[in-house]
Amino acid sequence: MKKNYAYLVSLLVASILLLGFSLKAQSNDANTRGYGGICAAELPAKIDEIVNRPEFARSRWGISIATLSPNQTGETLYTLEANKYFIPASTAKLLTTAAALEVLNPNFRIRTSVYGTQNGNVASVRLVGRGDPSIGQTQLAALAKQLRDRGITQIDQPIAEDAYFQGEPINPNWEWEDVQAGYGTSVNSLIFNQNAIDLLLSPQKVGEPLQVTFVDPNERNKWQLENNSVTVDTGEAEFVAVGRDLRQTVIRVSGQLRVGSAPEPVYAAVVDPGDRFLAKFREALIAAGISVNKTDVTTQNLANSGNNLNTELAAIESPPLSELVKEINRSSNNLYAEAILRHLGESIRPNNRQKPDSSADAGLAVVTATLAQRGVNPDSYILADGSGLSRHNLISPEALIQTLRVMAVSPWATLYRDSLPTRRLSDGIMVQAKSGGMSGISSLAGYISLPDYDPLVFAIILNHSDNSGTVRRQGINQIIDLLGMLRRC
Repeated sequence: MKKNYAYLVSLLVASILLLGFSLKAQSNDANTRGYGGICAAELPAKIDEIVNRPEFARSRWGISIATLSPNQTGETLYTLEANKYFIPASTAKLLTTAAALEVLNPNFRIRTSVYGTQNGNVASVRLVGRGDPSIGQTQLAALAKQLRDRGITQIDQPIAEDAYFQGEPINPNWEWEDVQAGYGTSVNSLIFNQNAIDLLLSPQKVGEPLQVTFVDPNERNKWQLENNSVTVDTGEAEFVAVGRDLRQTVIRVSGQLRVGSAPEPVYAAVVDPGDRFLAKFREALIAAGISVNKTDVTTQNLANSGNNLNTELAAIESPPLSELVKEINRSSNNLYAEAILRHLGESIRPNNRQKPDSSADAGLAVVTATLAQRGVNPDSYILADGSGLSRHNLISPEALIQTLRVMAVSPWATLYRDSLPTRRLSDGIMVQAKSGGMSGISSLAGYISLPDYDPLVFAIILNHSDNSGTVRRQGINQIIDLLGMLRRC
């Protein structure tokens, strides 16, 4: 009996162990197939579940997801209208910054110069701007100090030359409300503080208008203020908007903030950016101990006008292009993107007499030609600006994928990729991608590195949506979460 009992016990133990191994195997298989991980073959159905939800019934999706392969082909894991045109919003910046790195080089800097003649402590000067979007009071103070260090204490009628960029400073395709705001301001050759007026909106008592504070107090007396905002109770929605009259110096503020909430920074577009730049430069000169007579702004290039103001007396430079590209892609800075687009156009001016009069149009031609040389199909997109603010931009997911692939094997691959905003999922999964958003539009395109699968490149664009930005982004993020669960099966 003892022998039979021991045998039965051993048989039972063996059965339990086998059952345990079987359950563990089933658990691992379940984990791989959706409970913490999915196979590539399951991905299309799971993405379809998201894009076919009722809330997206009237929306239009364009998606391309593939492995990132050194041979520039890779395996397509999912595609949905990938060769069709969509409005990309700010993911258009991926093309602009890619072309800029390839053409201008990461060490490219934008120089702002003061040329002139000096007679003792008196000088006649012309200030030449070349579209540096990074200039603020610190940079103008540095220019003034260089002039003072040369012994200059008086300047007779400084002339500011706002003539480097050709064409209209505002894209005619941008919408009316966009060009009033700081994110849609003029793109000219003399840029100070990103051609924006900085404001702070602070809630007061419930029912009272928001307090509007000019960050630069000197700006307050130059603007009329129409304040139609209000402070609301806790639990109410918050939204604010700022705009300005395009013909006169009137700033309009509307919207609402909750009582007790933090101040909200907002920005209005400057009306006359060249005049403002010169006024700020005059302030810097006076602060440095240099007296200034009457000032003037011109849109003419005076280099060959016979005025002998061609000796460089002082100069400042922008950060390198590598840093400007980070600002464009990480902060989605429209002004920086549009300035760099125009520099691309100016890069061909000496060698191309047929270049269009507009620096922006010439820049768009450079983007197309540069990317085409590197393998991006020029028929897969149509650009109307460099920032994505225009709704005339049309880009296919295919074009974004091709651009991302091209830059993955570029000498500037690491710099380009690191310029993108980074999001970390669980298990150390890293997503580096550029987003875009406008009313009815959300997009995301970039790279994702996975621990148990090949690196991926993806482009997701959602158009014609009546959902809120939050709902649109949630849908896109859920697709990204699925990519993060990919495992080899």
